[in-house]
Amino acid sequence: MVLLLLLLIAILLGLGFVVKWLFILASVLFILWLAGWLIRPGGSRWYYW
Repeated sequence: MVLLLLLLIAILLGLGFVVKWLFILASVLFILWLAGWLIRPGGSRWYYW
């Protein structure tokens, strides 16, 4: 029972780190997208994909 509880805690801790890093990555990508939109607001995209 104790090992199961420790395993659950380890999984939740790992997911916490993953979600935090994904949130940071999404924030950085949003800032880059916003900067690209502000550099060329005329509708032409600064990226080619």
